[in-house]
Amino acid sequence: MRAFQVTSYDDPPQLKDIPVPTPAEGEVLIKVAACGLNFADLLMATGTYQDTPPVPFTLGMEVAGTVTAQGSGVTSPAIGTRVVVFGGQGGMAEQGVFPAALCRPIPESMNDATAAGFMVAYGTSHLALTRRARLQPGETLLVLGAAGGVGLTAVEIGKAMGAKVIAVARGADKLAVAKAAGADHLLDSTTDDIKAAVKALGGADVVYDPVGGDAFKAALGACNREARVIVIGFASGDVPQIPANIILVKNISVIGFYWGGYLKFNPTALTDSLAELMEWHAQGRLAPHISHIVPLDQAGEALELMRSRQSTGKVVVTP
Repeated sequence: MRAFQVTSYDDPPQLKDIPVPTPAEGEVLIKVAACGLNFADLLMATGTYQDTPPVPFTLGMEVAGTVTAQGSGVTSPAIGTRVVVFGGQGGMAEQGVFPAALCRPIPESMNDATAAGFMVAYGTSHLALTRRARLQPGETLLVLGAAGGVGLTAVEIGKAMGAKVIAVARGADKLAVAKAAGADHLLDSTTDDIKAAVKALGGADVVYDPVGGDAFKAALGACNREARVIVIGFASGDVPQIPANIILVKNISVIGFYWGGYLKFNPTALTDSLAELMEWHAQGRLAPHISHIVPLDQAGEALELMRSRQSTGKVVVTP
């Protein structure tokens, strides 16, 4: 079978022919229908992600497909079931083995491409805004990187929770995508003074930041008293240093959030969150945005779409 693998951190990932894996105890073999890409895949390809496995490994953290075989001790999901799973790796391939306990059935109302790009992006924003930030109706939510994979879902979920949403993105085209997701106010990160503009709109009660760098600093300066700043990631490549004097004077909380980390210490939080999100999708409250669906033999180009910031929402790879 074909798999898009990292064999060295000094070389770009390559499409390889490898044996079809056999599911071990507690695992299932999945025929992959679609794999959602994440910024973490770019970091894993260079060995800089916090959960990078040893080489060689197959990229692709979240997968949708059909169960074709079960390892010993597995009774569910049954062979033939369409499932989605966050496996951490192995998705950019024609087939893969994943823990059966992490697989969730895909609703009939959801196609494979949507399912593959749903878990991480929506799960991250939902759990960050509900469990960690405790966003309240009527509060102002500032979303940085608002047209990206997780940022766009933060706009959509924040609006669904009753917040006033200020979206920050690069350029008119990306801002139009954020507006379609429900943003109330649009700021262009290339031309607008983010700090001044947000303060003029009444300041931010919650900041959702997958970007870091100068954007974090501007957002912090626009926070209201008792604001919550959710640190999601550092797409800018710059991990900001937090000025303690500012968070002290304004009683600001800076809160870290790593969605995948819950798999190790509270997986129930993830499954409960995903169940609610699936229900929201079935009710028509969520409209996932996929800007590119790319075949597996163009997987390198798919990663480049994210690296060069040409994509909006999710990029999905299909075998």
